[in-house]
Amino acid sequence: MPAETEVQGLKVTDIAEEFGTPLYLYDGDVLRDCMADLREQLHPRLEVFFSLKANPNAAICALLHAHGARAEISSLAELATARAAGVAPEDTIFLGPGKSRAELAACLDGEGGGVYAIICESFGELALIDEVAAERGVVAPVALRVNPEFAVKGSGLTMGGKPRQFGIDEAQLAQATDLPARHRHVRLMGVQVYMGTRILSESAVAENTERILDLAQRLSGSLGFPLEMVDIGGGLGVAYFDNESDLDLGDIAARINPLLDKFAAAHPDTRLVMELGRYLTALSGTYVTRVRYVKTSMGENFAVADGGTNHHMAAVGIGSFVKRNFPIQVLNRLDEPVAGDWNITGPLCTPNDTLGKKVALPEIRPGDLIGVGRSGAYGPSASPVNFLSHGHPAEVLVVDGTAHLVRERDRPEDLLRLQRLPGKPAFGGPRTAE
Repeated sequence: MPAETEVQGLKVTDIAEEFGTPLYLYDGDVLRDCMADLREQLHPRLEVFFSLKANPNAAICALLHAHGARAEISSLAELATARAAGVAPEDTIFLGPGKSRAELAACLDGEGGGVYAIICESFGELALIDEVAAERGVVAPVALRVNPEFAVKGSGLTMGGKPRQFGIDEAQLAQATDLPARHRHVRLMGVQVYMGTRILSESAVAENTERILDLAQRLSGSLGFPLEMVDIGGGLGVAYFDNESDLDLGDIAARINPLLDKFAAAHPDTRLVMELGRYLTALSGTYVTRVRYVKTSMGENFAVADGGTNHHMAAVGIGSFVKRNFPIQVLNRLDEPVAGDWNITGPLCTPNDTLGKKVALPEIRPGDLIGVGRSGAYGPSASPVNFLSHGHPAEVLVVDGTAHLVRERDRPEDLLRLQRLPGKPAFGGPRTAE
């Protein structure tokens, strides 16, 4: 019998048979172990906030929270998800450059909402926060997101140190010494800086940390507010492609723990925050899709599967001039030798629907299960799941040797539910009162 992938002793073929394909399959042990490593090696004062944008599934958030993660959110739905996962308001921060009035109100309202800090990204937003807080007769806890003058090389996507929609320029803040006085319903209480994402350089992480801590101290002094929180960002990456290596967490700890120790000693009441999304979830997930057809075209092999980039847009290689493949395997025949190069494609009517290009794999047959590894982050929620109206895939989380369906796949009626013909009620009937 050919070797096949197992998750906590469960065969992937059995999971695919029970829940159908395509699906996202998450290993709860990998999520737990990642949090355990972070808590064991990083400074004890450094709190890990899970960025729900990486994977907004409530079960994923709840599992990470059970092992110590807080929540970093950017929408009302993510706020509701964090609450459903058991994350308390005092362990929740709200980011995003374009927050609505309703979102700001939810950050300040106690029932079902409320957050530890609103991360403010512009002077206009600060004025609106002040206005919304005044309407409620409260004072809003606000941390300033700073777009610093410095930039550190080593991130896959630079988020600061350049003209960006994110944060307030360091130079602008240096001139705004009257900022606290102009916003009487705002309590400036912290600083957040996020320099980049998918960072694979330990030295870059350390340099970011050192510079952000220094910036936070200078800014709190010049604007005259206490440092209740400093958020050093995060953006720790994982290796997807050839010639990339995973970060050495021990090396990172050796570099940043002394910096954090010195800062913590000088600021014993300041919360130290690191935001992590991809790093927490990517390794836990596999996108599983079943081959429907195999064919050749002009000398190249194609395996056409039941799911593709509609569920896994990251596999397209957005932002890269050269298509690079995520780790891909034939999950039900791991021990068979490579037989050639294969293009793994999905069911969409576009040539861009290619999960893997010229991947060295065994001979592929209809019915085989193709697995795209390291896919626990930026999967369906970052993909055009409704293109061709295929809908969202199923999501399955394995915990303590049991597979749990944590997100049902969309059915045609789900996609039609909120649509309507002119002058007619929605196909799914009237919405319940909200």
